[in-house]
Amino acid sequence: MNYLQLMGFGPDGWGYDMLAATGMTVAVAVCGFLTGAVLGCLGAAAALSRFRALRAVAETYTTVLRGIPDLLVIYLFYFGSSSVISAAAALFGAQGFVGAPAFLTGALAIGVVSGAYQTQVFRGAVLALPKGEIEAARAYGMPSFLMFRRIILPQAARFAIPGVGNVWQLVLKESALISVIGLVELMRQAQIGAGSTRQPFSFYLTAAALYLLITFVSGRGFRLAEERAMRGIRRPV
Repeated sequence: MNYLQLMGFGPDGWGYDMLAATGMTVAVAVCGFLTGAVLGCLGAAAALSRFRALRAVAETYTTVLRGIPDLLVIYLFYFGSSSVISAAAALFGAQGFVGAPAFLTGALAIGVVSGAYQTQVFRGAVLALPKGEIEAARAYGMPSFLMFRRIILPQAARFAIPGVGNVWQLVLKESALISVIGLVELMRQAQIGAGSTRQPFSFYLTAAALYLLITFVSGRGFRLAEERAMRGIRRPV
């Protein structure tokens, strides 16, 4: 069977399976990225807080999650949550191991890891703001929430876009690790197809091309967002 037939949409082709797995990859990456964005905002707020305890929590979070291998985090989330579910099921008479939902635990694991990186991105974006504008708002007596909404948030988002784009690329690559807990995403589907047809090169080459396509499209989207956000802003030559 040639490559076009193998990756086609006929009765013997794997085209539909690979596209469905690509959709699963995008879905788990988006969920993990959005979860990380929420955690990143909270982490950045804690890191910039005037309270030492909150700063210590943020520092511990970012240090630990960036220091532990991502695959280990996924294993800890999956087997840890599965142990809790199994223990709860045993209270109702169930026996044996009850696995946690692979999509949910995988997205949460990726989100927690990406949140550590997004914490630093958002923190750096806030610190990059011109201090004169914030001091002027305080001198004017602007309430903290109004100052955050009108001054800090719009400009911090502008400075954060490049770093957030890099975190997205990291999340997309991390999504391939979720195959170890049974989620049939792009990498796992390529492994299944390679084992079934004994043509690993064709499947892994297709998977690589699909990953590059997602990366190209999303990267282009982030570049357009950055260009739009920086309109009217003088950049250093």
